[in-house]
Amino acid sequence: MSKKLKFLIIAGARPNFMKVAPIIQQICRYSADVANHGVQLEYRLIHTGQHYDEKMSDIFFTDLGIPAPDINLAVGSGSHAVQTAEVMTKFEPICEQEKPDWVVVVGDVNSTMACTLVCSKLGIKVAHVEAGLRSFDREMPEEVNRIVTDALADLLLTPSVDANENLKREGIPDSKIKFVGNVMMDSLVANLEKARTSPLLGQLGLEKKGFVYVTLHRPSNVDNQTGLSLVMKLLGNIAKDMPVVFPMHPRTRKMCEQFKIQLDEYKGLRIMEPLSYHDSLCLTDTARFVLTDSGGLQEESTYFKTPCLTLRPNTERPVTIEVGTNKLTGLDQLSADIEDILQERRPPGQIPKYWDGRTAERIINALLVESGLEMEKLNICETFFEEKGFEFDNNLFPLGITS
Repeated sequence: MSKKLKFLIIAGARPNFMKVAPIIQQICRYSADVANHGVQLEYRLIHTGQHYDEKMSDIFFTDLGIPAPDINLAVGSGSHAVQTAEVMTKFEPICEQEKPDWVVVVGDVNSTMACTLVCSKLGIKVAHVEAGLRSFDREMPEEVNRIVTDALADLLLTPSVDANENLKREGIPDSKIKFVGNVMMDSLVANLEKARTSPLLGQLGLEKKGFVYVTLHRPSNVDNQTGLSLVMKLLGNIAKDMPVVFPMHPRTRKMCEQFKIQLDEYKGLRIMEPLSYHDSLCLTDTARFVLTDSGGLQEESTYFKTPCLTLRPNTERPVTIEVGTNKLTGLDQLSADIEDILQERRPPGQIPKYWDGRTAERIINALLVESGLEMEKLNICETFFEEKGFEFDNNLFPLGITS
């Protein structure tokens, strides 16, 4: 007799879309596989509508090949409390109607925490993809979302070893923690060919490794008039020597207008609307360096081994610094850090473990194991290969073997 497992998969904001796409695709592949042990996986995609601007949301569904959401809660903007309450109020009846076996939340946005809170009250199991990341800065709303979500979730699917250690320090038992790797890299690998055939460089008259790619949107960087004015001045100075491509987040553009910062004064800046996913990957891959406050770009630049300067005092992704190409910077040291990159005084980075495009497989396997529908196989093959000094090739083994 065929067994069924039902998931509700939550996407709330732009960073979530690259994380849910590989999971959805893997669910479909698994159920279509004749060797699926008679297990049928069913899902419903819930878009909370936390990002409702088409340029920040709908276009990503098209780029990533994600089917239209089954349900859109359309919560829109608001304060953190209002947005969280709206998601909870609208999501609870969906859970009661759908009766899922698991709710899968990703990342660290308000929707992630809100849906987890609802499930905790209803006794529905939650799997958190990208669990265990910590900036250790509770002034960041995302940090609060991460801590609350991880405290309540039933299965914590981590992207890096440091995330495991963070959870253990917080008293989370090992049985709840599963190191699966970075699901963002699954989307990157799947979309790499399209990204590298993007016509954007030609359209903008850019040469590979001959420009700077900038994205800034966090309140700490754009909500202060003195700070944002200084950022724009520094970018203008950089643009005198090298083209600076700056797709401007709606929040950043709004604050520039509010602070009466005249964007047309910065002639060397290529200020444009937010980019598609493929165009953003293209720029990250081919830029001389990236300047950002985005968590996703820290990871993507590490994969491409493109130098990255993160304009923040901390990061919840330290592996991008310890292993990858990222470096934290501030307005007082930005010029010196840029000079280090241009003079090639920065060491080349490496790609962290399990950032290999196979994370969604490990996620689905972990969910099956936790549901008692598939016996977990010891990764004897992987251990053997590593002990012998060889790289283990997941492609040699069917879905469900690796852990």
